[in-house]
Parts: sequence; C-alpha cells; structure tokens
Amino acid sequence: MNAEFRLYPAIDVSGGRCVRLLQGDYGQMTVYGDDPAAVARRWREEGAEFLHLVDLDGAKEGRPVHLDLFREIVREAGIPVQAGGGVRNGEALEALFSAGVARCVVGTAALEQPEWVRQILQEYGERIVVGLDARDGKVAVRGWQQNTGVPAGELGRQLRAWGATRALFTDIRRDGAMAGPNGEAAAALARETGLLVIASGGVRHLEDVRSLYRLRRSGVAGAVVGRALYTGDLSLAEATAWLRERDGSEDDEPEDSGGPRRVSWC
Repeated sequence: MNAEFRLYPAIDVSGGRCVRLLQGDYGQMTVYGDDPAAVARRWREEGAEFLHLVDLDGAKEGRPVHLDLFREIVREAGIPVQAGGGVRNGEALEALFSAGVARCVVGTAALEQPEWVRQILQEYGERIVVGLDARDGKVAVRGWQQNTGVPAGELGRQLRAWGATRALFTDIRRDGAMAGPNGEAAAALARETGLLVIASGGVRHLEDVRSLYRLRRSGVAGAVVGRALYTGDLSLAEATAWLRERDGSEDDEPEDSGGPRRVSWC
C-alpha cells in the first residue's frame, strides 16, 4: 500500500525566465519572473521538499539548454530537485546529475531510444522518472509537439518491466488550464502499470491537492503544481502545512475504492 504523497512546485524555464505554458503551447506563454533561482528559494521557504524543473527550450531542441541556471537553482534551493527537458542521451543525463539534480525525467527517449532507457533504468534506478505525457490518453513527445498514438498505459507497463518505479503523468489538455487535475486517469495509470504516478496538470487550489491525496493508496504519489502557485490561487505554505498534519496518519480522508471506473482523458 502506497503512502507516499509529495507536492512538487514547478519552475518551467524558457529564455532564462520562469514561465508557464497553456497546454504545452509555446505560443501561449506567460512570464512569471526573471529570476528562477529566487522562485526556488521562495518555494523552499513556503515548505517545498522537492522541486520540479523543466527546461522548455531543451525539450524543443533535444538537449539541456539551461544547465548553468539549473546548477544555480539547485544550489539556491537547498532541497532535492527533479528536472527534465531534452534528456535524450547519456551526455545530457550526466550533465544534469553533475549539476546536482537528484532525479531526471526522461520522456521522449522512452519511445525513440528504448534500449538506452532500459539501460539507464537498470543503472540509476529511482533517480530516473519516466515521463508519460498524454493528450487524450496517447503519449506526446518532443516537448508535446508530436503525438505518437501510443497509449500511456501500454508504454508505462513496458517501462515498469524495465525497472521504472515512478512516472510523471501530465494530462496535456489540463496543463496550465486551471481546469482541475485528472486524478482518475492518474490513478488508473498507476493501477494498470504498478508505477508510482506523480500527477501534473490542472491543479487549481487546495481542494484539488486534497482530491489527489485521497488517491495515494491507488498509486498517486504526488502532484506537480504550477500556474495556481504563481497566480496565488493555491498557497504552497497552506498546502504543505495541510499535508504535514496528515503525515503518517491513517485516519484522514476516505480513499477511492480502486474499482472499475470510466476514465476521462480530456
């Protein structure tokens, strides 16, 4: 029975600035700050235990672009960081680890370079988080710019067989849209694959965090939170305090039964 649940404040970087996209669309970008390292310090001060960094430029170019900035963020944050965006070969992976990143998110390479991904899962174990970014249930790659037609569950089962333990699942249609998280799909993916699933996309306020927390025994092991933090609709300090109050408690909110359900991928 999984009891892990953690919030991951997101810092998405493009052009050296802290930004958010709408549904992965680079043409719909909102800039929230010119100093991502200062944002990292703020989230740490508000109770963050882990950060989620995304090199948006790297995701498009196929290689990490902001290594120096990520190194600064890791140093300034003082807490573990997981990072992704353009991690498609061993050189990129080692560069991020050398920058102090605790976990690397690998997405596109799982389909385009499966043998390499199998190798790094065996070598690095839990330091690799597999990215299962889906639009209508089908995996999208290369910064979400290309749809593959591959079901997220199918790819997740294969990656689990190769040794993956955690997946970052993003419902692309909800990312940055403040439409509410797709917890049902995240839980269904966890049950289907046996992976611990970090849900991303759509978190609006504390009640959304609570709804995902209720699914932790179904395998939903955390949530990436982004736009709602920057708009002030979600207080990270309030959310982390709420989670700490429940740390180790078994008599909290009712858990989903895990029975059959209709899953919406929109």
